[in-house]
Amino acid sequence: MRTLSLIIALFIVTTMFISCKPAEKPFSEKKYFVDDSYLEENYSKSNHRIEMRDGIKLHTIVYSPNDTSIEYPILILRTPYSIGPYGDSTGYYAHRRYAWNHYIKEHYIIVYQDVRGRFMSEGEYVNMRPHLNEKSGAADIDESTDTYDTIDWLVKNVPNNNGNVGLFGISYPGFYASAGAIDAHPALKAVSPQAPIADWFNGDDWHHNGALALGGSFGFMYVFGPERNGLTDSWPAEFQFPTKDGYKFFLEMGPLKNVNENYYHDKIPFWNDIITHGTYDEFWKARNILPHLKNIKPATLVVGGWFDAENLNGALKTYQTIEANSPGSKNNLVMGPWYHGGWVRCAGDSLGDISFASKTRDFYAEKIILPFFNYHLKGKGNLTIPEASIFITGSNEWKEFDVWPPNGLVDTPLYLGPNGALSFKPSGIDKLDYAEYISDPSNPVPFTAQVTTDVPKPYMVEDQSFVADREDVLVFESRILEEDLTVLGKIGVDLFVSTSGTDCDFVVKVIDVIPGEEMNREDEYQMMLRGDIFRAKFRNSMEKPEAMVPGEVTNLKFDLNDVAHTFKKGHKIMVQIQSSWFPLFDRNPQKFVDIYSADESDFQKATQRIYLSGDFPSQIVFQKSE
Repeated sequence: MRTLSLIIALFIVTTMFISCKPAEKPFSEKKYFVDDSYLEENYSKSNHRIEMRDGIKLHTIVYSPNDTSIEYPILILRTPYSIGPYGDSTGYYAHRRYAWNHYIKEHYIIVYQDVRGRFMSEGEYVNMRPHLNEKSGAADIDESTDTYDTIDWLVKNVPNNNGNVGLFGISYPGFYASAGAIDAHPALKAVSPQAPIADWFNGDDWHHNGALALGGSFGFMYVFGPERNGLTDSWPAEFQFPTKDGYKFFLEMGPLKNVNENYYHDKIPFWNDIITHGTYDEFWKARNILPHLKNIKPATLVVGGWFDAENLNGALKTYQTIEANSPGSKNNLVMGPWYHGGWVRCAGDSLGDISFASKTRDFYAEKIILPFFNYHLKGKGNLTIPEASIFITGSNEWKEFDVWPPNGLVDTPLYLGPNGALSFKPSGIDKLDYAEYISDPSNPVPFTAQVTTDVPKPYMVEDQSFVADREDVLVFESRILEEDLTVLGKIGVDLFVSTSGTDCDFVVKVIDVIPGEEMNREDEYQMMLRGDIFRAKFRNSMEKPEAMVPGEVTNLKFDLNDVAHTFKKGHKIMVQIQSSWFPLFDRNPQKFVDIYSADESDFQKATQRIYLSGDFPSQIVFQKSE
């Protein structure tokens, strides 16, 4: 991770993958932007150690408006990423203002808290602390009880509060927001989990479909993972990469077992948990918060970004789970064209080379998030937020839906055909046909054209032409579209494959091929719309991996995360398939072994085949309105 940028991003909104142009001043600058002088003139800061039911004390900072003539609602952010500075200075880290500006001018009582076991809070820290359904005594604590006890203390002890409390957080703090909504304190009226972590083995952060997100986790865990020695107000030193070329570094690092042997030296407990629990076992199941999102009483507003590399899955699944398990609850969703936390850090008018035609952050802040909290916590205004506020990329417009995904969608298959064809009609070829390539773990396909040790945010829309000519990347392309095609909801992957090995990965990328003239360039732009990886040994169960049978045709089905996108008339649709995406994800030895303990000798070349016709019609399945 880039020096300094990691720490800044961890503090701001808990970004795990770092790379962004400097944050711009927030929307409607004159109306909302504040600096230390504004805080000093209008707010007072106080430090507290709030005792939980088991006696552990959590460090909490409260910023209260100086005007005591009226009462104010309380808005809380609980975080594992430090709430510093911890002294008596009224100001707080300037970069954090981008998440709070609109609330500061609205005069909320703003509360930060170090969660249990982090920085200046007492207790033992547990990553994604499991939620306890049954609690019989004071020793039975989880993040829900810690939130409840915190709120109870705040409403009883903070002067001039109106008895209404809100809770929000982005990424890891988004998980704490979700947890706080479970068995909520009666004063908790509104919660906004934003890019929340939900399930760390099935789509959020650390794993996608069983594959380890190496590029984002390595540097992050180096600084986040060490056990602290008592209370502390500072971060450990971050990892110093010996080169700016992350592809070269991770390739030379060798098998995953070398992480401990050469870099972590068994000093990162959670890394040891990761490598010990290589399947979806009870360790990971206990850390899946989704099954516990039941009977949610506070109003919820789930926020996510279509180009969030970390927790797009968490946002979508959190909203959908609350919908299913809390019928009748006030539950809303907003999805914009944002990277991880982009709805507060940047204007939201572009990502990399792709323009979204407007400052989408302004729309979100002024029309959605501020009215949401003002209505539920201050009784201000008439709330007219739609059930789902969805930004349609490609056409660059906001749409309102009664539910997400919309009702009445129909499956629309795109068939992979011979000679790189991609068509809405089957090939019509009865005989067996396939496309093949050789996957070599010593020469994996890079995930970005940039030379970097980061996971750059624009990689989610990056031009994929930089790998399209590789012999280990299959390319399928449609004809030029004669009319707009809007796809909504999940993208299904339904492949018939075989391998000469006993395990392998398949990476599927869905791409909008934009004519060069639209991008002010000579050649077309292959914009990645959605991509993901699937580890074949988990094809039947994430709990019980199974070896592939060499040469045997196998049906591989999985879903890519939802999209809301219009392929414009004159564009083409492209699908790229490969067996590595490095170092975004770890290398598969292509041999059925425990990858975390694999030796270099276990890594082998393998011939991968994608079947295209006859009884094996590989396809990508879009969903669109009838």
